[in-house]
Amino acid sequence: MQHKKDAPLRSDALRNRERILEVALTELTLCPDAPLSAIAKKAGVGQGTFYRNFPNREALVLEIYRHEIHQVADSAAQLLGRLPPEQALRAWMDRLAEFAMTKAGLADAIRLATSTPGGPEKPAHTPVTDAAELLLRANDAAGTIRPGMTPDDLILAIGGLWQLTPTDDWRPRAARLLDLVMDGLRAGAPGPGGRTPPP
Repeated sequence: MQHKKDAPLRSDALRNRERILEVALTELTLCPDAPLSAIAKKAGVGQGTFYRNFPNREALVLEIYRHEIHQVADSAAQLLGRLPPEQALRAWMDRLAEFAMTKAGLADAIRLATSTPGGPEKPAHTPVTDAAELLLRANDAAGTIRPGMTPDDLILAIGGLWQLTPTDDWRPRAARLLDLVMDGLRAGAPGPGGRTPPP
C-alpha cells in the first residue's frame, strides 16, 4: 500500500519504518544479501508491516542509500555553519571517507539490487554533488581555493577513497590522500592561505 506523498505516517508506523531502516543498514553493511525475513525479525516487525514499507529488496536498499547519502550531503551546510570554509571542506571530505569505508557493504548491496535486468538504476550522487558545490563556492568566496574548481573536479580528485580497503587501517591513508587534495585545491588560491606559484 502506497502512502500519499503529503499524508504523514502515524507515529507508530514511522517508528517501525525507522527501525527497519536502522536494522537493515547494519545488516546489509555486514552482509549485502542478508535475508529480508531476518531484517524484519531483528527490527521486531511482522512480514506484513515490513512489506507495506518496502515491497522488495531494491526498495529497501535504495531508501537506505538515499537516507545515508542525504546525511553526508546535509553535513556540508552544518559544517559551514560552525567552521571556516576551508576547514568545513576538509571535515566534509573526512565525513565522505567515513561513509565510503564504513558503508562498503551497503555499496555491494546496491550493486546487487540494481544489477537485475529491468530493476532500478543505481542512484545518482546529486546530493553529494550539491554539497560539494556549496563548499567549493564558500571557499571561492573566501579565496581559499584556486578559482574555477567544480564539484565533478573534487569528486574525481577524491575518487581514490573508493580504492581503499575498508578492512585495512584505511584512516591514515585516507587522511594523506585528502590532505594532498586540499593542498592541490589551495595552490593558486587568491586569498592569504593560497600558495600562488612564483612567476
